[in-house]
Amino acid sequence: MFKTLFSLPRTVWLIGLISFVNDSASEMLYPLMPLYLSTVLMTGPKALGLIEGVAEATSSIFKLVSGVIVDRTKKTKPWIVIGYLLAGIGRPLIAIANSWAWILCIRFTDRLGKGLRSSPRDALLAESVAPNQRGITYGLHRSMDNAGAVLGPLLAAFLLSIDIPLKDIFLWAIIPGLITVGLALCLQEPPQERQLVQPFSWSLEGLSSPFKRYILAAGIFALANSSDMFLLLRARELGVPQEQIPLMWAAISLITSVCGTPLSALSDRFGRKHFILIAWCAFAFFYVAMSFSGISIGVLFILFGLYGLFKAATEGVEKALVADLAPKGMAGTAFGWFNLVNGVMLLPASLIFGWLYESYNPQSAFLFSGSCAMLALLLLAFWVFRTPEIQNPS
Repeated sequence: MFKTLFSLPRTVWLIGLISFVNDSASEMLYPLMPLYLSTVLMTGPKALGLIEGVAEATSSIFKLVSGVIVDRTKKTKPWIVIGYLLAGIGRPLIAIANSWAWILCIRFTDRLGKGLRSSPRDALLAESVAPNQRGITYGLHRSMDNAGAVLGPLLAAFLLSIDIPLKDIFLWAIIPGLITVGLALCLQEPPQERQLVQPFSWSLEGLSSPFKRYILAAGIFALANSSDMFLLLRARELGVPQEQIPLMWAAISLITSVCGTPLSALSDRFGRKHFILIAWCAFAFFYVAMSFSGISIGVLFILFGLYGLFKAATEGVEKALVADLAPKGMAGTAFGWFNLVNGVMLLPASLIFGWLYESYNPQSAFLFSGSCAMLALLLLAFWVFRTPEIQNPS
C-alpha cells in the first residue's frame, strides 16, 4: 500500500494538503457552533436544523452546477479557488453575527463555496490517477481532510481552556483560510484529450442504471444522516463537559484519518459495496444506541469511535464507487448528482431531526435516523446491483 501511496501524483497530495488546512479551520469552529447558538444567541435545535439543512442543501445544488460546468469546460482550478475563497471569507464573519439569521447567511456563503469546489476537486482527483488507484486516492484525500479535523477541535479546546471568548475563536479562522487559497492557486490542470464540446445537460441521461439506483439509496441514507451538530448537542446533554466536546469531535476525526486510507485502499481489491454495507450497518447501530438515556461518558466515547470507523469506511469508498460508475468524460456530472442528492436530503433530514428532537424527544429523532439507514442498507444490498457488480478497473 505504501509504495502505491507515495507514487500518487503531486496533484493528489496538494489537494490533500489544501483539505487539511481548510478543515483545520472549519473543524475548529464546527463543534463550537451548537454552543455558540445555544449560549450566545439563545437558539434551539429547530433553528440549528434549519441553518444546517439550508446550508448543506445550498452546497449540494452548486455541486451539481459546478460538476456539469467542469465536464463541459474541462476547467477545474477556477472553481476550486473561488470555492475556498468564499469559505475563507465567510467563516470569520460568524464573530460579528448577532442573530441566528446572520449565522444562516454566513453558513450559506461557506457552503456555497463548498458546492463550487467539491465536484471539480473530486473530478480532478479522478482524472489524476489510474482507475485501480481511485480507492486509495480518495481515501488519502479524506484522511488528510480528517487530519485537519483533528487539529481544528484540539485548537478550539486549547483556546477555550485559556478562556478565549467564543467570538474571538471564530476570527482565528481567517489565517488558514488565506493559506488554503494560496495553495489552491498552485494547482495545475491535467492534460486533456481533445474532445467535442458537449451541450450543457442537467439530466441523468448518459449515466448508468446502477449509478441511478445507487444515488437513490444514498439519498435515503442521507435522510438518516442529519447534521453532526446534533450528535455534539446530544453528547452535551448526556453529561459530556463543554471543554471535552471539541476533544470528542477530534477523536472521531483522528479515527477517520488513520483508518480512512487503508480501508479505502482495501476497497480497490475487494470491492466497494461490502465496505459501504458494513459501514451503514454500524451507522444504524450507532444512532439507535444514541437514543438511550443514561449512557455513561465512557460508552459515549466508544460509540463516537464507532462513528469514526463508519466515516473512515465510507467517505473515500463512496466517492471511488461514483468514479467507477461514471462514464468517461462525465465524472463531474456524476459527482454533481451524487453530491446534490446527498446534500439536498440533508435539509429535510436536519429539519425532521430537529423537529422530532425539540417537539418530542431525542429518542424519536435518533430512532427515525436509524430506521432510514436500515432501509437504505437493504436497498444497497438487494436492489442497487441487480446485475453483477461492476468490477474495479485494473
